[in-house]
Amino acid sequence: MKRQLVILLSLLLVILSAGLTMAQDAEPIKIGIAVAQTSNVALLGQEQVIGAEIAGEYFNELGGINGRPIELVFQDTAGDEAGAINAFQTVIAEGVVGIVGPTLSQQAFAADPIAEQAGVPVLAPSNTARGIPEIGDYIARVSAPVAIVAPNSVRAALDINPDITRVAVFFAQNDAFATSETGTFQETVTALGLELLPVQTFQTTDTDFTTQITNILPLNPDLAIISGLAADGGNLVRQLRELGYEGLIVGGNGLNTANVFPVCQAFCDGILIAQAYSYSYESEINTAFRDIYFEQQEKEPPQFSAQAFTGVQVFVEALIELDNTVGLDTLDLAQTRTQLNETLLSLTYDTPIGEISFTPEGEIVQGTFYVAQIEMNDDGQTGRFIFVATIETEMEEGDMEATPDATATPGS
Repeated sequence: MKRQLVILLSLLLVILSAGLTMAQDAEPIKIGIAVAQTSNVALLGQEQVIGAEIAGEYFNELGGINGRPIELVFQDTAGDEAGAINAFQTVIAEGVVGIVGPTLSQQAFAADPIAEQAGVPVLAPSNTARGIPEIGDYIARVSAPVAIVAPNSVRAALDINPDITRVAVFFAQNDAFATSETGTFQETVTALGLELLPVQTFQTTDTDFTTQITNILPLNPDLAIISGLAADGGNLVRQLRELGYEGLIVGGNGLNTANVFPVCQAFCDGILIAQAYSYSYESEINTAFRDIYFEQQEKEPPQFSAQAFTGVQVFVEALIELDNTVGLDTLDLAQTRTQLNETLLSLTYDTPIGEISFTPEGEIVQGTFYVAQIEMNDDGQTGRFIFVATIETEMEEGDMEATPDATATPGS
């Protein structure tokens, strides 16, 4: 009897060892990460790379896809449409099951149709312009639409200074997201009964904003709202202050990065930016993400990194569910892509940005948002985002025009 038990234990060890070896040697499942690593958009894309890398390491340490590792295939989209199209074509040809990217909405409108035609699911980590999920059946996003997020920062500005009456708006007219975002900002200003001063436009490649600023300063604005990217937006902030503007500034999502600090430096202080992520959000997954990020970068994680992490997480958890229910080894690549797309839209996820799910069209359903204010350090080069408001929404699936609850609370 004892000898039989020893034999059984030996066989079990052999089986377990063989299974571990098979898992370690299994062909990895590839997920594409197509974001901007170069160009003026790299100030945002570099944060997405960090978030995706953390997710790849984190979920592989947890066992990957039921013991099968994931492999992140990075491709630089740079900052234009051609770069995004090339990046999407490259990772699709390399056999990825899905793509997290691109960085800009402008790029998404050009590149997402490539993935749609190929039947490859896309999770947009930072494409918040109107119309992104409507590009196709395979297009979803983990970045809440600008129409939901942006108005919160204007309301926060009014909480800080109830005497605001005249608002200056600046936006990058060559960027699809900035164009979409400024529409929301302008609608919010009008809806709140504020006076919208003549809107000023610029290009994301501009460095001199003297004309726009001198057009608006004589009109005595109480609030300035900027929709652009980190480089141009940061320079605009700096020049506004240098030319004498003393009122509050609201920055759009393109300025939502610590990489803007070296651009506007001490002049960044006080900028209000609506957020879809808070590093202080209390959950097991956000604590793990925040700890890893802080250990690596020695600063708190930003929204762009959290959303990229979330994009990878959604793919991983949907792949695990698909493997459990169907078996990935029973599907070819095309079938995997199609069924993965269906699966990911059907689940609910506990992520660093909170609990999320998707509408059948691929729109994110997210209930909590924030407003942060930049607080620069004495060195004028470094700073942090201080959360000044938490906004709970009543958003339901299919209702993307939900408005913040009137019981929005300060702090986070």
